[in-house]
Amino acid sequence: MSYYFTIIGTKDNPLFESTFGTSKPGAGDGTARFRDEAAQMNQFIVHAALDLVEEVQWTTKELYLKKVDTFQNNHIHAYITGGNGKFMLLMNSDPSLTAYSNYASPPPSRASMAKQGGLLAANPTSPQTEEAVRGFMGEIYEAWVKCIMNPFYDVNSEVTSPVFRGRVSAAAKRYL
Repeated sequence: MSYYFTIIGTKDNPLFESTFGTSKPGAGDGTARFRDEAAQMNQFIVHAALDLVEEVQWTTKELYLKKVDTFQNNHIHAYITGGNGKFMLLMNSDPSLTAYSNYASPPPSRASMAKQGGLLAANPTSPQTEEAVRGFMGEIYEAWVKCIMNPFYDVNSEVTSPVFRGRVSAAAKRYL
């Protein structure tokens, strides 16, 4: 499973971006396996899901909005902060099977689906995955609050802190 995580500011500008893979034993080494064209497409897919996030955020009191959108083999989860920032997590169970071009890719084989059967996040719609993503987002929110409380941080500016990036990576290893 490969992940693309981004924090979107109040002006719909990206403040932080990170890609990583599953770090569970026997499931992966923590490296994202997105194809070359996925770098720009992941940004596009997440920003396209912002409209759905803004619709859903007014219908619930929860900060974690769960899965808000699906595009091809990508599932987008969202978390709203108190200052209307948005944490967006795009997850893709098998990036090699996702066609980002006009050419359709073959459906996933039974063998590739069987390989993923025992993983926590192999099914992006399972309750276990939702709980893992909720825990990940909650931990990132705690780190985010500490980051923006820094008196030298300018609102809606890019986060370049290596400490914050390290906390995101640690949370990803722990939950995803």
